[in-house]
Amino acid sequence: MNPKKLERRSCIIFFLSALLVFLFACKGNAKENIGIRFGVSFSGKLSQEPIDGRMLLMFSTDPTSEPRFQISVLESTQIAFGVEVDGMKPSDEAVFDASVFGYPLKSISELPPGEYWVQALLHRYETFRRSDGHVVKLPMDRGEGQQWNSAPGNFYSTPQKMAIDPQKNEKIRIILDKVIPPIPDPLDTKYIKHIKIQSKLLSEFWGRPFYLGASVLLPEGFEEHPKAHYPLFIFHNHFSYDVSGFRESPPESNAKGRSKEAQELGYQLYKDWKSPGFPRMVVINIQHPTPYYDDSYAVNSANMGPYGDAITYEFIPFIEKRFRCLGQGWARTLTGGSTGGWEAIAAQIFYPDEYNGCWSCAPDPIDFRALELVDIYKNNNAYNSDSQWKPTPRPAKRNEIGEISSTMEQRNHLELVLGTKGRSGEQWDIWQAVYSPVGEDGYPRPIWDKMTGVIDHSVADYWKEHYDLRYILERDWKTLGPKLKGKIRIYVGTMDYFYLNNAVYLMEDFLKTTKDPYYDGHVEYGDRFGHCWSGDHLHTCFQAAFTYIQRFAPEMKEHILKTAPPGADTTSWQY
Repeated sequence: MNPKKLERRSCIIFFLSALLVFLFACKGNAKENIGIRFGVSFSGKLSQEPIDGRMLLMFSTDPTSEPRFQISVLESTQIAFGVEVDGMKPSDEAVFDASVFGYPLKSISELPPGEYWVQALLHRYETFRRSDGHVVKLPMDRGEGQQWNSAPGNFYSTPQKMAIDPQKNEKIRIILDKVIPPIPDPLDTKYIKHIKIQSKLLSEFWGRPFYLGASVLLPEGFEEHPKAHYPLFIFHNHFSYDVSGFRESPPESNAKGRSKEAQELGYQLYKDWKSPGFPRMVVINIQHPTPYYDDSYAVNSANMGPYGDAITYEFIPFIEKRFRCLGQGWARTLTGGSTGGWEAIAAQIFYPDEYNGCWSCAPDPIDFRALELVDIYKNNNAYNSDSQWKPTPRPAKRNEIGEISSTMEQRNHLELVLGTKGRSGEQWDIWQAVYSPVGEDGYPRPIWDKMTGVIDHSVADYWKEHYDLRYILERDWKTLGPKLKGKIRIYVGTMDYFYLNNAVYLMEDFLKTTKDPYYDGHVEYGDRFGHCWSGDHLHTCFQAAFTYIQRFAPEMKEHILKTAPPGADTTSWQY
């Protein structure tokens, strides 16, 4: 062989040998330096049974409260990571390493070295065998209104202060040693009663007993006027054991800040409620938490069952019979803000004969061309603009002066950490659970890829036909219009925190064009007001939610008297 060729071959063999040695060394070092990991298990004292659920590992630099209460979409959020566990036993570990997705940091490896309060929590799932043939694992509400960090029966660990270096090759073990206790039943008072019934329709769908409940606010003089029969004021709201903060005693002397303000507003409602001349009505705040959220959105849904029918045809007649209501559609009115605002107008549209008017405040998107800042029909991506060269992140929340506190991607990535398959219990996942068709796996079909934001337009088309309220009104106005004349009232601030005013503009554009009949309702905007504005002087969502009863009950009374059919009882409840 040519000596030069032999020399060249020898050099090549030497180089390749050296490269292989280097690669094996790197591989060995990678095994030795894979960084920090956490192994989370639960104590056998808590359970010996296998458990399904979502294991969350949280880190906080704020010692003022437990990390489980500091995970949010706000700028002040702390850090969380999540993994699924299936059939987990006390001897098993859920392992968190650099590959586990997190919020707002995407990996444990991104944690800056330092001291953290560390806590883990297991959000427990149960198995449901639905009547549609699907078997799914979901977190059942256990009396808390679908809140993962306070759900009775969830396991959690005692927070520990730790020095964390994500590059250090070590495994830290955390044991869940506590369980969140049951929530006591709320106490009835003279004015507030708590009611719960098993729903036949929902129980059949879910394959197990399902219940509907309500906080009921009785009118002044209810016991003293046994022959009176009352209109029903339906207050759609998030899960609550009271009605609009109603409080029968003055504020506590040591109350401060937001707590004092809430007590003052609740006590003012009590004083107004008792006053001569205030409309005598029965008010209910329906409790309908689902395995996906703290309420159902009060409509029938492929993923959650016939909540609309169960509320309208089972629960409301039960309430009316129990508390001497007039018991007919002309004597039922609806209100609510945000989620409750959407529910109020949706119930009026889907059950036009069963209700006599909605006073909808800051409704969740009622036109999906403005699902906040996303047009699900035209946009390709929910998280960023469709610009080829400059995709701009879409905001998800602002304040009254336009300062952005979270983006679409951030909010959805938090949900992805809290639960896959739409099981986070948060806002975008419940819209998906309500509006989407059922996927092959039994869970809601995603409207977009949760990681990237890429929209599935076939799912968007389903949303349009079934739950886009503006589209449904326009499509079906010939039959719906005569039944809805004078029944639609919408209020929203022009600086709504979640951009909900955009969909209201589109709805009003249609309503103003209606003919045969003209809708004859009311749409009002609060210039520079934020979320849940209701046509009054109050500035915040917090304040407005306390005032819906005082704000709308007089209008509802006048509307009921004006539209009551001949021979209806319009006198027994006026005292």
